[in-house]
Amino acid sequence: MKIPIYYLDAFTDQLFSGNPAAVIFSDIDDSTLMQNIAAENNLSETAFIKKNNDSYFIRWFAPKCEIDLCGHATLASAYVYFKYIDTNSSKFIVNSKKYKNLCVTKESNLLFIDFPADNLVIQNNFDAIEKMIGIRPLEIFKGRDDYLVILDSQKTIENLSPDFAKLRHLNSRGLIVTSLGNDCDFVSRCFFPKTGVDEDPVTGSAHTSLVPYWAKIQRKKTLLAKQLSSRGGQLYCKYNENRVQIGGNVCEYMKGHIFVKT
Repeated sequence: MKIPIYYLDAFTDQLFSGNPAAVIFSDIDDSTLMQNIAAENNLSETAFIKKNNDSYFIRWFAPKCEIDLCGHATLASAYVYFKYIDTNSSKFIVNSKKYKNLCVTKESNLLFIDFPADNLVIQNNFDAIEKMIGIRPLEIFKGRDDYLVILDSQKTIENLSPDFAKLRHLNSRGLIVTSLGNDCDFVSRCFFPKTGVDEDPVTGSAHTSLVPYWAKIQRKKTLLAKQLSSRGGQLYCKYNENRVQIGGNVCEYMKGHIFVKT
């Protein structure tokens, strides 16, 4: 079967930066095939979107596993929807296995994801985390998927060189490190070696943890964030108590087809 596939860079306005994602709108509903396609793509995420009656259902696959929630691939999927599927629409709504009515809207030249805010629980495993990242955290929290680690400065975040072998043993999807930013409200980096991605370039879902934390610390509802991976990305964030809006640009890199047996 010949199926359209799109490669896009999310949370950036320049190609070869941000977070790359593959997007496939199709009737594929085979988990093994989806995982094989994601492994073949070898991007941090491949999004599969299937239409059922008038609703869309989305699944996200990293190279090694299925993911419960992914921001950048959802943003990329909305870009494809607005450009190629419904050019008159300004809203894209999808359901996933765990979450209903995930919405992406057009606002000026940005796309905004509306995701549920994370609930953070204070942790005290300072020694274990210090061994993994090489520096002692100021604070540690556990969210729905990841650990959130607060560090002292942007310079510390930039210079961090974690031990990915140790990070693979975390009892979570991965680990987010963050601090105040020099020219933005906060910065972060995200490490997910369990999923096959040692460092994720720009992580929308991580900001469901980051935004509630920094909104309360800075007493602000609107924040500018930067993720300091080698590719880098910028996110425009809004906090509304139990929801987080995460905005960014998307750049289209490639449109093609895959050929698979379904």
